[in-house]
Amino acid sequence: MQGAARLQARLWQRSPLRAVVRANRPRRRARASESGRRARFAALALMRAMPAAGATGKATDGARLWPCPRLDAWPYPLWIAHRGAGRLAPENTLAAFRLGHAYGYRMFECDVRLSADGLPFLLHDDDLERTTSGHGPAVALEWSALAQLDAGSWHSARYFAEPLASLSEVVRFCHEADCALNVELKSAPGTEHDTGCVVAETLVREWRGALPPLLSSFSSAALEGARTAAAWLPRALLVEQVDAGCVQAALALGCVAMVVEHGQIEPQLAATVSAAGLVLLSYTVNDELEVQRLLGLGVQGLITDRVDGFKPGP
Repeated sequence: MQGAARLQARLWQRSPLRAVVRANRPRRRARASESGRRARFAALALMRAMPAAGATGKATDGARLWPCPRLDAWPYPLWIAHRGAGRLAPENTLAAFRLGHAYGYRMFECDVRLSADGLPFLLHDDDLERTTSGHGPAVALEWSALAQLDAGSWHSARYFAEPLASLSEVVRFCHEADCALNVELKSAPGTEHDTGCVVAETLVREWRGALPPLLSSFSSAALEGARTAAAWLPRALLVEQVDAGCVQAALALGCVAMVVEHGQIEPQLAATVSAAGLVLLSYTVNDELEVQRLLGLGVQGLITDRVDGFKPGP
């Protein structure tokens, strides 16, 4: 594992992506347009949140706009399709998104990382072998080469030659289908901050949905990068193993939520997260009894593989 990490770090040092990232840093000339997008996202998010607030009897404070570490009403859907459609289709492909949508899901979680030439695309692993016809670190290839890989045959013959998806393609799908998006920031070692920057900048340019995309990561550096590029985009800290400092870490990163492995969520954690003004989401929830337990603890987002087993509702 250490050898693979060193190899990826060396590839990153030689990658043209480093120059691409530097060339695409936020600039002052873009401030006016970004301010307009921020206002539009804020207004739309508030309008979407208002019916939910009325249904629960809570007053909606018109001064609370994105970004906001404390939300009166969480505007995103409860059910979130993991990597598009869980295990029913090749993960992180447009085919998976289409299938999840056919099952009624209107919010999707996906993994996004950067190609060698700085284009954000969907892939969970650092390496290509498990879910594509490629080999070696994904960061070593430019998008033109990655786009030629078969990302479907590993799953089943039905998805032969299904390509990898770029973030731009997924954004267009979400716009056409009127869906929300949770982007998990993935990165090769040493590229975390730059990945957060580039992905956030891409979403600032291209996202036109009613709700701003939710950015999440296990990496503090990736979340800091996203905050550097677009502080007003909502962020969530992913937590696999709860410790005494995880809530404070989320607050320090300016997050609005925490996404915690479901087995780690206990009443004390739920109470602490709520008291801190954060929203609690959970992954990967595939059991009916666990769903009921988590809902009882106030969890407001459930990432699931079982898109054929849980009906997300209207």
